[in-house]
Order: sequence, then C-alpha cells, then structure tokens
Amino acid sequence: MNEREWLAEQFEESRGHLRAVAYRMLGSLTEADDAVQEAWLRLNRSYESDIENLRGWLTTVVGRVCLDMLKSRRIRREDPFEVMVHAPSTTVEDDGDPEQQALLADSVGLALLVVLEALDPAERLAFVLHDMFGVPFDEIATIVDRTPAAARQLASRARRRVRGGTPATDPDLGRRREVVEAFLSAARGGNFEALLSVLDPGVVARSDGQPGVRGALAVAKGASTFAQIAEVAQMALINGSPGVIAAHAGEGFRAMTFDIEDGRITEIDVITDPDQLRTLELALLDG
Repeated sequence: MNEREWLAEQFEESRGHLRAVAYRMLGSLTEADDAVQEAWLRLNRSYESDIENLRGWLTTVVGRVCLDMLKSRRIRREDPFEVMVHAPSTTVEDDGDPEQQALLADSVGLALLVVLEALDPAERLAFVLHDMFGVPFDEIATIVDRTPAAARQLASRARRRVRGGTPATDPDLGRRREVVEAFLSAARGGNFEALLSVLDPGVVARSDGQPGVRGALAVAKGASTFAQIAEVAQMALINGSPGVIAAHAGEGFRAMTFDIEDGRITEIDVITDPDQLRTLELALLDG
C-alpha cells in the first residue's frame, strides 16, 4: 500500500466523525459534505509524515473550513434554514457509522441547530468542538486565533445561551413557562378544550407579522392542526421569554412567541422568516 492509498484509508475511517463535526457546525448536510471534501483536498496538499494524530489534525482542518463558511454565510446573508427543511434522517442513507446514526437520528437536534445558528461563528465552533466532540481548548485556540483561555470563554458564553443563560430574575417567568407548556401539550394532543383553557377570549395569532386570526375559538381550531409540528417542538427562551421553536420535515423552522396576561395567552406570533429568526436571542429550556 502506497502513502496515498494509506491516507485515503485513514480518511475514510474518520469521515463519519468529520461529517458529524461539520454538520453540527453548519446545519446543512450538503455544506458538511463540502467541508469534509475540502479537508481531504487539504490533506492531500499538506500531509506531512510527522503528524501524530491524523484524526485530530483533520478535525482541526474541518473546524477551520466550517468557520470560514460560517463567516462567508453571514457576509452573504445566506439562508441556512432552507437547507435544513427536511430532517436528515429522512434524506441520508444510513452508512452504519454510530456517530452518524446518533447525529441523524432525532429531530431535537434540529431544534438545537436553530439555537446554534444564533451564536457568533467563533462561539459556535468552540461550543461544538469542545462540548460535543471533546477537542481541547488549546487546539480550538489555534483555529479561532485566540488564547486557550479566550477559547474557553467563547465556549462558556455559547453554553449559557444554549442551556438557557443565567437564572431569570422575573418572578413571573415560571408561570409564563407553565402556560406555554400547557399550550404545547394541548396542541400535541389535539386537546381542543385544553387549548381553550389557556387562551384569552380575545387572543390574536399572527404569522410573520401578517394580519392574523382573532378569538380563542378560531385560534384553538388552528392550533389543533399544529399537533404534528408540536411533536418535534422544543421549549426555549426567545428574547428572554418562554416560547417554542420547531423544526419539522417539509415545514421548515419556526419560532412561536407568546404574550400572556393573567395566566392566559393574549397574543401568539409565529416567525418563519429567516431574517427575523436570526434577530432572535434563543436558548433551549430543559425538559
């Protein structure tokens, strides 16, 4: 076996891992494959026999490629949500790689990607590489051109946002979360009476700021059709207030914000526009 054949064999052994890293970074299977292919090209151009940990070297390369792609995406204001409309598990063949199966198995991962998209590219890279794949901060530091301590801070800030940030001081936050959870539970079960119980009689539901539906009866009828999407929805803090984010095959991404008064929902805003979604501060809530 010559050196090129050996490199190709080693690369294929790491492909599943590299694709998982790139997918978590980019949120797009197509772009993830592009990043992995670029890593292979760079390996062919830059391989040196004294590389001790080829898998680690390739992970670093994929991280750099993904960071560049994220920065370029923000400059061009591309829509990353469109490439993630379909759940990966329905569009990618199972290659038998356990890492790939874990990556592509559940739709909750899509909800996490919505939150990751709101992070600064460097924060996203530090969080993904360290918290999801265990890459040391001294290696991450070389990718983002910062000190290891600064790389640790990037991951820490990202972690707070992903996990819900610092404890809220609003004493009403817990009650508002209970109301939103009750709405989500009722929508999942298609429970019309339960929906009515959490809606104000004059509730208004809008989509992307357009004139919406008014009245508890009309909103409850519409919300019952939300059941399928609600199955893959996730509770989140949206601009500091309890809300819902959802990613569903064929339906794209959406965020739902709620105005609540006296324990009942008075306004529901459904946001699907990618530009609006990017402006939201998102953090997943446990449970």
